[in-house]
Amino acid sequence: MTKTKDRPMTVVATVDDPRWALVLTRDRTADGQFWYGVTTTGIYCRPSCPSRTANPKNVRFHDSLAAAKASGFRACLRCKPDGASLEAENAAIVAKACRLIEASEDLPSLADLALAAGLSVSYFHHLFKAATGLTPKDYVAAHQAERVREGLAQGQSVTATIYDAGFNSSGRFYEKTKDMLGMTPSTFRAGGADEDIRFAVGQSSLGAILVASSDKGVAAILMGSDPEALVRDLQDRFPKARLIGGDAGYEQRVALVIGFIEAPQIGLALPLDVRGTVFQQRVWQALKDIPAGQTASYADIAQAIGAPKAVRAVAGACAANNIAVAIPCHRVVRQDGSLSGYAWGVERKRALITREAAASVGRG
Repeated sequence: MTKTKDRPMTVVATVDDPRWALVLTRDRTADGQFWYGVTTTGIYCRPSCPSRTANPKNVRFHDSLAAAKASGFRACLRCKPDGASLEAENAAIVAKACRLIEASEDLPSLADLALAAGLSVSYFHHLFKAATGLTPKDYVAAHQAERVREGLAQGQSVTATIYDAGFNSSGRFYEKTKDMLGMTPSTFRAGGADEDIRFAVGQSSLGAILVASSDKGVAAILMGSDPEALVRDLQDRFPKARLIGGDAGYEQRVALVIGFIEAPQIGLALPLDVRGTVFQQRVWQALKDIPAGQTASYADIAQAIGAPKAVRAVAGACAANNIAVAIPCHRVVRQDGSLSGYAWGVERKRALITREAAASVGRG
């Protein structure tokens, strides 16, 4: 046997080898980590190969593609182990579609994107959402909103921004203004001046909780020890907005958030005013997809949105989240499962994770 760094490059499979379980389940995430050959057929495959499962005593594991080729076995015609994995190919298709959306003056339709990918509309839709966490329509809308925000922030006229962002008419643009900006274009262009943000502060077992909303929905949930410091934090996040203390009716919204913190099993359904780049929104959507009681690593999130190398950018998007607990960045941990930083304190993060895990066990 040839060895590299004291580890065999080719070994006989055993049922105790963790790689055998990956072959049995045809785990696509294992593609590229190792290859396996079958002595009775003289063929080598990737772990996800759909071929009939071989007897483990006839299977040889190869740590590299070079080792698989050197074994004298032939490449499988079904899984094509010499090429890119299906997962990698799909990621490339989605990445190409994203670049097409970002580069197009007139934003492409779902049918246009599917045609460019050489796939059916339904399969492309499924593939895109699985890779990014957003439907193609939502991705187009998020990118369009980002174009609008950039254009207005740079001082463009509203008319110029409408057409640069790919809208065919001003009427269509104004229909979507509230969803994109949470305010009128002129107010956004002025940096949010005169935007009304209602807020109220309550107390929970984790300290003070501030909830703030625009006309569109909850724009911030902040946690801390000092209520006055939370209000100053809100002012820093919305420096040109008009902050208005909430009335008794609005305080019920704070009560909902506190109720969720104390008893996660009740859930939390609030309209949200999510403001961020396309990438940030993809990350935040992936965070919302993590079930209560479970955690994921930054690498898991990067993989989920189809950007496996963007781990640091994912961490940055988590740090930029204004809406604690409703967008659950507390559910993201380091690769080894240890707790990473949290804008509102690691101890609060630990408490939230512990409570959600306990509530999940209780439901089970």
